[in-house]
Amino acid sequence: MNITPLQNVAAQLQLFKEIEQKQRFLFVLGALVARLISLQKAAELLEIEPEWLLKLLDLMNIDFSYLSEVDIVQEQQW
Repeated sequence: MNITPLQNVAAQLQLFKEIEQKQRFLFVLGALVARLISLQKAAELLEIEPEWLLKLLDLMNIDFSYLSEVDIVQEQQW
């Protein structure tokens, strides 16, 4: 059996039952963190509520911000 690294990581996720759901979650998570999609779109793609996705990101200790890096620096200076 030839398992790709993504499949290996996905298999370790216990959030979803199906491997396809796990792979989609990793793909969407990467797009969200890279700021390629919004939180709303990520939740839509995962078929969950945005509030639940935010809680999930928090539980996984994944930093997510609506602000750009410049906005964060300016906010920290206040």
